Parts: sequence; structure tokens; C-alpha cells
Amino acid sequence: MSTTQGIISANNLNLHYSEFHALKNINLDIPEKEITALIGPSGCGKSTFLRTINRMNDLVEGVKIDGSLLYRGEEIYRPDQDVTLLRKNIGMVFQKANPFPMSIYDNVAYGPRTHGIKNKAQLDDIVEESLRSAAIWDEVKDRLKRSALGVSGGQQQRICIARALAVKPDILLMDESTSALDPISTSKIEDLALELKKDYTIIMVTHNMQQAARVADKTAFFLLGDLVEFDDTETIFSKPTDKRTEDYITGRFG
Repeated sequence: MSTTQGIISANNLNLHYSEFHALKNINLDIPEKEITALIGPSGCGKSTFLRTINRMNDLVEGVKIDGSLLYRGEEIYRPDQDVTLLRKNIGMVFQKANPFPMSIYDNVAYGPRTHGIKNKAQLDDIVEESLRSAAIWDEVKDRLKRSALGVSGGQQQRICIARALAVKPDILLMDESTSALDPISTSKIEDLALELKKDYTIIMVTHNMQQAARVADKTAFFLLGDLVEFDDTETIFSKPTDKRTEDYITGRFG
């Protein structure tokens, strides 16, 4: 287990939803430009942890967080944190593709426009580059002015990835972003994640053990709000140190 500080570093991180203790003393260093998978049964805290990283839990009533969560050494929950800037740096792709009800072009240009880019040539370049990075440019380049809702679920999800990439994030959070897709679309997004980790840090929540084994460099196993084990994916799947990890991976529960 690495002792160097990661791009994201949790130290004794706790999160309560009112009375419910959802994350319990999480200590975790997530390495840069690798894929880290968060696995565990439903309700174990993995999506909650993912959402603490870009402060999506701020939107939930009754949330209380203590301990420390650092992004590049800076406290994510400090009072003067610019949450808009934080979410620009830490993009998110959700479980269900959620393109805006507007054209493919406008979906991808939305973030850059929000951050002040108005020049059409510059926006054209960003849209093309982002769609290429999301491995969908060739499929949609002739229909950029058409609604993003008019393409398949797998294509919608890649448009959402392009939209997240358009603002040049540092980290991409993926919350079970292939769970609603067919195997071919899932495979395309896995290939894409492997390609993107050259430039981005990817943190993904997945229910799919095989997916974690295929694409993740590191894997964290959560159970009932605890981080049970965190190590190289190969170690987690072949030589876990905790019996609960082994039981989950071999399908004895969860």
C-alpha cells in the first residue's frame, strides 16, 4: 500500500446523513492518472464517497462531514472553497446518461460557455476535441446540430463524457456509468477509460467485479460505510488480506 499522498487524499473522513453514519473513518490515497475502482454491495458507501469528492453531497439535506478530504493537498471542504471551480476540475458522469435537451454541439459547448468561452472557432475546436476524446466524434460529426436525446444510450453516455471533458477536468468521476448499457457499449466505455487515464485520473464506482478487474489499477472495497481494503486490483482479486473482501469477490455475499 502506497504511503505517498494521492491526488485525492481522505484522512479519518466521516459522513452522516442526519443520524445515519454513511462513511466511517475513511483513509484513502487515490493515485494520479490511474483508474481506481470503488466496489462493494449496494448501500456500502462507495457512491457516497465518490460524491464527497466533488461536493455533490452538499445538495443533500442533513449531511454532516468531518475529517479531511484533500484535492492536490487543498481541503475540499474548506469554507472558502469555490465549488464551481472544484466541479470544473473534478467532472462527473452519472449512472444514467443525462444529456441536456439540446443539440449534441450545445451539450459539449455548455461547460466552456459557462466558463466564459464565446469564440465560435474556439468552441468548435473544443467540441471536436472532446467528442474525439470520448471516442464518438465519427459517429456524431454529421449530426452535431441534432438533439443529443436522439442517439442510443451508449452514445448518450459518451456525449456526457465528452461534456465532462470539455472543461478540461483533472479528475473524472464515473458513478456506475455503464450499468444501464449493453455489453458492446460497456466495452467501448471501458476502452475509453483506459485511453483517458493517460491524461486524467479516473475514479469509478462499479457493481461489476469483472469490470473492476479489467480496467482498474487500484480497487477499494467498501462495506457498511467502512473501507475494508484498498490495494492494487490484482492483489485485491487474487490475494485479498481481509476475509470479507474474499467473500464478496467470490460471490459469497453481496
